[in-house]
Amino acid sequence: MSVHKTACAAGLAIALLFTSGSHAATEAADADADARAGKTLHLFLSTSETGLDPAVASDIASLNLMENVFDPLLRYDYLARPVKLQGNTARGLPKVEDGGRSYTFQLQPGIFFTPDPAFKGKPREVTAQDYVYSLTRLYDPNLKSPWLFLLEDKLVGDAALKARFSYDTPIAGLQALDKYTLRIRLNGVDPNFLFYLAMPATGVVAREVAEAYPAAGQFGNHPVGTGPFMIKEWKRSDKIVLQANPTFRKSLFHTEPAALATLPPADQAIATALEGRQLPLVQRIEVRIVEEYQSRMLGFLKGEFDYLEQVPESLTDMVLVHGKLKPELATKGITLDRFPVLQTYYMWMNMEDPVLGGYTRDKLALRRAIALSYNSREDIALLKKGLALPAQSPLPPNVLGYDKDYRSPVGYDPALARALLDRYGYKLGADGFRHQPDGTPLILSMHTEANMVGRLRDELWRRNLNAIGLRVEFKSDKKTEIIKASRLGKVQMFETNWVADFPDGDNFMQLLYGGNVGRANYARFNLPDYNKRYEEARLLSDTPRRRSLYFDMSQLIHAYTPWVLLTHPISADLQQPWLKNYRRHPVEFTSWRYLDVDMTRGRPAGK
Repeated sequence: MSVHKTACAAGLAIALLFTSGSHAATEAADADADARAGKTLHLFLSTSETGLDPAVASDIASLNLMENVFDPLLRYDYLARPVKLQGNTARGLPKVEDGGRSYTFQLQPGIFFTPDPAFKGKPREVTAQDYVYSLTRLYDPNLKSPWLFLLEDKLVGDAALKARFSYDTPIAGLQALDKYTLRIRLNGVDPNFLFYLAMPATGVVAREVAEAYPAAGQFGNHPVGTGPFMIKEWKRSDKIVLQANPTFRKSLFHTEPAALATLPPADQAIATALEGRQLPLVQRIEVRIVEEYQSRMLGFLKGEFDYLEQVPESLTDMVLVHGKLKPELATKGITLDRFPVLQTYYMWMNMEDPVLGGYTRDKLALRRAIALSYNSREDIALLKKGLALPAQSPLPPNVLGYDKDYRSPVGYDPALARALLDRYGYKLGADGFRHQPDGTPLILSMHTEANMVGRLRDELWRRNLNAIGLRVEFKSDKKTEIIKASRLGKVQMFETNWVADFPDGDNFMQLLYGGNVGRANYARFNLPDYNKRYEEARLLSDTPRRRSLYFDMSQLIHAYTPWVLLTHPISADLQQPWLKNYRRHPVEFTSWRYLDVDMTRGRPAGK
């Protein structure tokens, strides 16, 4: 659908109101617009978006878009490695007091929401109270926010919001001290708290807009933010067009000389090219939803997309030979970069499912047998073409808490899997498949994505499970629909992945915390021993004590097997010769505001 065709004109009409009004400011704004004019990024997302409401959406496609439309208080330095936070709408990092339990932010004045009828024709400036409202939305029981775990039981006084929710209930943990000063107070120290304030989920929204579109999901269809881009066109599950926000605040890229000197040469070149430039650098972004792997690859090779992250494992032969970019592609100026993604692939099993859920020994044996049937070596060599590491624990390399020496006690062992099933009464029938201990048929149900890679993975699982006498049926659907059903406990098994929202092990260990059942804990795992350790660990930084707790938690995961741990991908990323300043970030989803297009470098006509 088209979103406010008049928004662009209205935004341009009031743009000068959002600046100092000086002739110099006007000239600068015109120069920025001239530099962006005619520049369009052509990108794709691999799954359909669900809706652009920061408090509600958690799918990758929606997060990619929201990151460019809405503004959290903080964001990541684009090029700093290890990753580093910096101010976004806040003037800088907060003042931290009370032993790490109190954060005071100073907002930049002059940040405005994009125009919307809810503002009745007036420019609407962002205030500290807007952040109070936006963070309070995560507690709204009507929204069922999957991000509530970021704040729940952490903000001082938030019990009042959970007991009887109201947007007008003040709490001591979330206060606007004045128009531009926000104070957040915590019950206890949370080493990762500032990371949360750089996530799309904590982006600022306007109460007037949310209340103007109160129906379920309606606000997510009507995004009004303060970010570098705004939605111009939106055809659901097909095409989204973003345009540069004409009222976007002054946002000049800068790297301190000392930091510049520590960057590798390629990043130094990017920093130098970006220095002093007003972001964003392009006028328009055209985003297509392309769920089929082959369509993405062919589209990139035809020049329809400016970059391709994570070459599909099944199609690596189209672009790589002996692990290197094919010469004919290199000759065209296409480049390849290998990127260790902060990501874990796993197959979860519903712990409340009557067939394989529960904590009794027979159910544990069934899940353990399923895990023992998984052939990691075959998966990595044949399906992932070597572009992955076997997952030993939920934590991928390079997140805080990762233990490079930890090894899973559960490996590929179909003989042991068969012995376990025999011992606990899952006997083979005349048809070669096993029955449940009570003699009834045993049929596993695995949801799967309806694409080529989904079908290849189905065959891997079918072969693995059939080899130990387990029959499995596959149910194909869109990933967004599977996730919705998963949160309701209506999916038995599904292979998925988790990409780090912030670079700490807590972001992965929380996926099996009992308090997150119905949210990101799709396995509905609720084990007191795990919960107790998680609750202690989440209050600790990356210390020896936390690493000891993580070891115990990993052992419990392997003992009860709510997950089959699969792989950590190594992404093979491709970019076109005309794309400038591209550098993939370990945590942020996109780099769109930093990207530029060299109009002289041979983009295909009409692209």
